[in-house]
Amino acid sequence: QVQLVESGGGLVQAGDSLRLSCAASGRTFRNYAMAWFRQAPGKEREFVARISRSGANPYYTDSVKGRFTISRDNAKNTGNLQMTGLKPEDTAVYYCAVSNTVGIQTDTAQYDYWGQGTQVTVSS
Repeated sequence: QVQLVESGGGLVQAGDSLRLSCAASGRTFRNYAMAWFRQAPGKEREFVARISRSGANPYYTDSVKGRFTISRDNAKNTGNLQMTGLKPEDTAVYYCAVSNTVGIQTDTAQYDYWGQGTQVTVSS
């Protein structure tokens, strides 16, 4: 198993920045692709960004391109999501997840382990 713990969420104003972190333990983190998802109240969980095992090939949903940056440090077993230019519509619980499926994985069903989530609230 892989245990994931997110941190870094909070209440910010529109235009501000936040950096989310995901700390992994258990099985070898570098063996898994990593992603961030988010879930707003009353909505389904949606894909935000994904990065490969090596840290290459970041992939983003259109609504965050140019504003969010996903990264990882396999030596430290951590992943990050740098969020800039935050908008009220970015308000959600943000989850990190890992997958051993090859390719661009944007479906929640493709992910094997999940964190408990961290709340991000952006006020207008």
